[in-house]
Amino acid sequence: MYKNLETTIEELQRGFNEIPSDRKKKLSEIARFIREELKEFGTVKLNFICTHNSRRSHLAQIWAQTAAEIYGIKNVHIYSGGTEATAFNPQAVDAIERAGFKVENPGGKNPKYQIRYSDEAEPMICVSKTYDAAENPSKDFAAIMTCSDADENCPFVPGTKYRSSVTYRDPKESDGTDKEKETYDKRCRQIGTEMFYMMNLV
Repeated sequence: MYKNLETTIEELQRGFNEIPSDRKKKLSEIARFIREELKEFGTVKLNFICTHNSRRSHLAQIWAQTAAEIYGIKNVHIYSGGTEATAFNPQAVDAIERAGFKVENPGGKNPKYQIRYSDEAEPMICVSKTYDAAENPSKDFAAIMTCSDADENCPFVPGTKYRSSVTYRDPKESDGTDKEKETYDKRCRQIGTEMFYMMNLV
């Protein structure tokens, strides 16, 4: 693992006690679903869903998959999607890089980023897409809503066997301000802390 990322993860793990109790409860429920799926079927699929699949859902995908790998939890497959496709937001990508991940950007209007936590690890592919895109699971998956808009506008997600809502404030509100970098880093680390807490319970 990259040294800077290792340091970030240690900081995230020290922040478990700062997670509000109501959010811990929701994260614990998702962790229980993951445990039960792994016990019964040997595999589990999670799809993090937000409106544009540009910020929060990608951050959740990256941190949850990394946490599963770090904690040695096998056969956990993490996806993300939106109610519409745009692109993985550059400010969110920068926040992931500052956290210590290695990012490869192939360019284009909707780049298919390769995100690594280690040179030895297979890259996580992050590209904006709808939640029902061909790359995402179509059945027997958990839909985890990461924004209230998607939660309200998608009362039913076809193919799910479990649904939960763990919403985050959109860092987009800081775009173009002097708080932009600080806000994206804060949201990145909040999501990272909660995804590591969740996987730590599996």
